[in-house]
Amino acid sequence: MIGTTLGDIRDHIESLASDDGEYTLVCSRYGDRPVPAAELRFPNRATARAAAQAAEQYRAALRRYDPRLPYHDVIVQQNAPRYDGGGPSDRRSSDRSNRVEPDIAGRIERHELVEFCHRTAAAVFETLSEAGYDAVETAVMDRYFDLAESISEPDDLCLCLLEGMAVELDTRLDPTAQRDVLSAAARRLSSPIRSTDGEPVAATLAYLRDRGVLRGSARSSGAIEPDDGVRSVVVELSEYALTPHDGRLPTLPLVVELSRRRSEWLPAPVRVEAIDDGWRIRFAPARETDPIGVVGAPIVADR
Repeated sequence: MIGTTLGDIRDHIESLASDDGEYTLVCSRYGDRPVPAAELRFPNRATARAAAQAAEQYRAALRRYDPRLPYHDVIVQQNAPRYDGGGPSDRRSSDRSNRVEPDIAGRIERHELVEFCHRTAAAVFETLSEAGYDAVETAVMDRYFDLAESISEPDDLCLCLLEGMAVELDTRLDPTAQRDVLSAAARRLSSPIRSTDGEPVAATLAYLRDRGVLRGSARSSGAIEPDDGVRSVVVELSEYALTPHDGRLPTLPLVVELSRRRSEWLPAPVRVEAIDDGWRIRFAPARETDPIGVVGAPIVADR
């Protein structure tokens, strides 16, 4: 299955990396770091070139199920020392960055959304394959191919991939298995820098907004306390990009990103309430007892 291929290539790329390397991979067109080498450094240019070739193979494997996956012109970049000064050159650079044309900014935002969806889907595919859930993996791909015949907009199609993945996992796996799959998928993704205030929920919401998964307001209340498992966290979202299916709201990207920031605490959506301008989602720790749901939760009316 495709996950096995992705996992093998990812392992090879990671074996080439070094913690103190000076070389990284970037897309010459967009300037972003390509999955699965986004957070990796390499010791020399030759090794980085080998990693770039493997990264292209990785994306070619992804393209087997989604021909619309953006092409990257992956190049090797030697990192320059950081400069923290505030001289004229810095101000000119800042001025240029603040004058991004709206059309260009829109294309970059759409690109970020498509990349996020494929990156998350790839981690879940790899996990399903490694865990032996071939039937679930096939069902996700079949659903995706059916949608691809009727949807031409890449943004909508990549979101449908995550929605379909959530639906199939919700239907075919019990909540405990869902928890295990998403926890493993989160570990496959690069670990983000922990926020200085120790607040993973706010960091997650900001990250998803930057990727276009959230387009409106987002706020949270409550606290994550993994030691006692009592406290829950409530998140209110507007203009959430994923849509409900059969009375359940897909929460897969929220759960994966929250888990990346607190790996010892996998959040499970306990309930989803439809409110005037979006959704109110309450998360609680998914521990040894079966959670109500992980990849999605039933929608109830606002009380």
